[in-house]
Amino acid sequence: MKKRSFGRTGQQVGEVGFGAWAIGGSWGNVSEHDAEAALHAALDAGVTFIDTADVYGGGRSERLIARVLKQRHQDDVIVATKAGRQLNPHVAGAYTADALTRFVEGSLERLQTDALDLVQLHCPPTDVYYRPEVFEALDRLVQAGKIRHYGVSVEKVEEAIKALEYPIASVQIIYNLFRQRPAELFFRLAQERQVAVIARVPLASGLLTGKLSDSSQFAADDHRAFNRHGEAFDVGETFSGVPFEVGLKAVEELRSVAGTLPMAQFALRWILMSEAVTVVIPGARNPDQAVSNARAAELPALTADQMDAARSIYDRLIRPHVHQRW
Repeated sequence: MKKRSFGRTGQQVGEVGFGAWAIGGSWGNVSEHDAEAALHAALDAGVTFIDTADVYGGGRSERLIARVLKQRHQDDVIVATKAGRQLNPHVAGAYTADALTRFVEGSLERLQTDALDLVQLHCPPTDVYYRPEVFEALDRLVQAGKIRHYGVSVEKVEEAIKALEYPIASVQIIYNLFRQRPAELFFRLAQERQVAVIARVPLASGLLTGKLSDSSQFAADDHRAFNRHGEAFDVGETFSGVPFEVGLKAVEELRSVAGTLPMAQFALRWILMSEAVTVVIPGARNPDQAVSNARAAELPALTADQMDAARSIYDRLIRPHVHQRW
């Protein structure tokens, strides 16, 4: 798999990674067997970057990753985790040095490692980005040898731009065919500062796989059922904040743009057309999905006509619903 530089860390990562939310929870039932098989398939396909969080399945995702990496005796994989969403209430003032240290030590135990490769603040309240002491606490965790690098996972472009004022290694942000705003300004600023960009929710919660329809049903514990209107967390995390019916209509138009390419691979290759993107992190619930995602890195560049058509569909159908909101 082709690799890209991970900001100014000096590390290289495969441009298609593995998002481990689905194997943790909130996506319906995924057995441990299927979860481990998906991870093995992704790693066999050349994936070298795995993104998880301490709250995915209450730590289940981190434990599964540790188990698979131990089985493989593989040490060339960067495991990025996230911290902060355990806070209750989830408010800016709760992001203290003690809390962050506690979260990091929990992830160290679950991931069975002496130092975390990358810790990201997990979509904190906007006010956190105006609290330098939070980032100073992360600096101290680096100095203590508990984490190697730190970054942020954001909801809004404005938060991503503000975060660039701190010595972060990376920004994780929603970027896909239905969320194109990060490319307008933020990507250029991130490149100038040599900050890695992790593109999350790349398939818009499955909408951009082309496999969903107006009759699709989701399990009660799947966020696509319980968070359609932001009942549990930011609505932008579910279907990228696009109304489901609008997304389905846009996908039907995108099919002709993708041509013979599977929709999911087309959507991932579209993201990789941006040089500012370091790694894209689609999730996978089984080996077939993991392998198909990884193969997007092997596709030739999309044509100018395809890029223009995708932009036109976004501008006409999607932009009014999402562009200025995030």
